[in-house]
Amino acid sequence: MTGPPPRGGRRGSGLRASSGLLKGLNPTVAIVSKVLVLVFVLFTVLETERASAAFGAVREAIIASVGWLYVAVVAGALGLVLYLMVGRFGSVRLGAPDERPAFGLWSWFSMLFAAGMGIGLVFWSIAEPLLHYTDNPFLAGEDPGDAAEIAMRITFFHWGLHPWAVYALVGLCFAYFGYRRGLPLTVRSALVPVFGERVWGPLGHAVDILAVFATTFGVATSLGLGAVQINTGLAHLFGLSVSVPHQLVIIGVITLIAVTSVVSGLDRGIRLLSEANMWMSVALLLFVASFGPTAYLIETFVQGLGDYLQNIVWKSLWTDANANRDWQASWTTFYWGWWISWAPFVGMFIARISRGRTIRAFCAGVLLAPTLVTLLWLAILGGTALHMVIGGDTALLAEAGEDVTLSLYSTIEALSPGALGTAMAALATVLIATFFVTSSDSGTLVVNTILSVGNLTPPVSHRLIWGVGEGAVAGTLLLAGGLSALQSAAISAALPFAVIMVLMAVGLLRALHRDFPHRAL
Repeated sequence: MTGPPPRGGRRGSGLRASSGLLKGLNPTVAIVSKVLVLVFVLFTVLETERASAAFGAVREAIIASVGWLYVAVVAGALGLVLYLMVGRFGSVRLGAPDERPAFGLWSWFSMLFAAGMGIGLVFWSIAEPLLHYTDNPFLAGEDPGDAAEIAMRITFFHWGLHPWAVYALVGLCFAYFGYRRGLPLTVRSALVPVFGERVWGPLGHAVDILAVFATTFGVATSLGLGAVQINTGLAHLFGLSVSVPHQLVIIGVITLIAVTSVVSGLDRGIRLLSEANMWMSVALLLFVASFGPTAYLIETFVQGLGDYLQNIVWKSLWTDANANRDWQASWTTFYWGWWISWAPFVGMFIARISRGRTIRAFCAGVLLAPTLVTLLWLAILGGTALHMVIGGDTALLAEAGEDVTLSLYSTIEALSPGALGTAMAALATVLIATFFVTSSDSGTLVVNTILSVGNLTPPVSHRLIWGVGEGAVAGTLLLAGGLSALQSAAISAALPFAVIMVLMAVGLLRALHRDFPHRAL
């Protein structure tokens, strides 16, 4: 059974303009989205101090009143994806019953990993364990070994199953309604079982606008982090000073490369760059594992994996209700908001490359494989830095507290001070730059797919416009306060989409039970 005929698909096509500057796009969603982004950019550039204060105020209000919602939504997403992976709907294919995947496992995994983590993982993989080593709510006078264990537990938690569960849930909604029910590949399609035909009117427009808003700011957060990290890498390699003007130039140059890549499409530009990212990531990982304390790193991964799984339930629901929430706001709430704001972007991108897989294969592939690789990455890079600190390298710890972007390059230099270390520092900088490109062009394709009501080949001119727009938003966030503004943007953009995620989950479950009422396990 493949669900009802694609009446919604025809309705979706009818929402696109047939002529004019917005040909191929939904005019309402496209115009409102562009106006919102333009207003944000102008306000931030012209009123930088007021904008910075406003971002901070919004962030504090969200954390104080509905921070718990992020915890509940992300924990619920993990539970639902695990249920779908092992439950009776697992054998349902995302496409025709005899359809097979368009991409092989290596290309598929490379693209979803590059889109799902990328810049952020390189940015935080060393700095976060070091910062947690000296400051987190769970420290109570532990010795250095116990403090390191707690630091890795928290880092594993932030980068483990939960973000991939968010991506998997949203991606599955896109894929199911797009490939099984023949509906447009947009957020509104997943809400048909909840709101019916109303999704093709103003309600659906609002939902898609919120998805574009969340995607734009979620991607911009990563681009901003990437620009700061690349600036530090260039300073380390060539003595270029670290400054906001240099970071804006970096954003401009790499955005130009990204829009060139996005024009070439999914099969060529993004796939090839994603595979290159994976090979460079493997090279960096092997370097650190070989020159670092190899046996200790293996032990850290094995022990950390067990510790993570042992503590995952209570940490998934921990809201820090009885203490100062500053730490929770700076870390868990920021991450959960970032993952949610990335969900429409990564979810749709994963859906686009996953046609032909079963729900079980989709959930297992998106949830488990990237998580294991991510935790291995964190154990090797973060574990190496912690081993240095435990051994007495206080300078590394001080640098992490002063500037988180220094941690990566300081660790590489400590492992190999000579030419090889310089070469690996250069490789790390190029890796961040290519992650920047894949994040930007993937986000651009997704935004334009939403704007064109599910058209998988949106007009090139609009891809160029939104590619530049994402870079502009990232630049204005850096102007408005750097890392703090980036965190505020991610948390704020996630709030409306957190509610939409809940509705999408309800819609997916309703559709599965209606389409397959008697399906056996």
